[in-house]
Amino acid sequence: MSRGEVCDELRLSAAGCSPPGEGTRPTSDRVRESLFSSLTTLDMLTGAHVLDVCAGSGGLGFEALSRGAAHVTFIERAASVCRVITANARSLRVTGEVEIIQAPAAAGAGRLPEGSIDLIFADPPYPMPEAEVTAILDACAPLLRDPAALIVFERSSRSPEPRLPERLEVFRHKKVGETALWFLQLRE
Repeated sequence: MSRGEVCDELRLSAAGCSPPGEGTRPTSDRVRESLFSSLTTLDMLTGAHVLDVCAGSGGLGFEALSRGAAHVTFIERAASVCRVITANARSLRVTGEVEIIQAPAAAGAGRLPEGSIDLIFADPPYPMPEAEVTAILDACAPLLRDPAALIVFERSSRSPEPRLPERLEVFRHKKVGETALWFLQLRE
């Protein structure tokens, strides 16, 4: 299968196979479409090194690959969900372009080299306590390659504004239905 055919298949099935139960909440098609439209406009995807934190089935990371990202690292706490990501990567024939880390989000991010990531998707479970949300952002901020790199942080539109580490600032905030997207960047 050619890279173009893989990309087409990734676009058609970016959400992949999701694990059963209510523990994983895939990003809706409407939110994903709006998000990737923004990222394409910002030219954030071509050749990017991406981190998908609280990855679930890996839909956001696989979509980034389909749109030109060079590599995606997935961090997911649950072993059963990591197996779903692995199966999705095999099915999509992109195992050489992904790394899967089974760990809590902040601990997994702490295993990566500082300044190595162009784009981070952070989509923690909506009921996650705000202290854990802040810990994820604290762990992800040092990973950003430069001031042009972004963290896209997804929360319920009813959640409070995330408490940001001192080194991060809001680049853009967007609401899509019941979802709030926070585009975060390093302070210059």
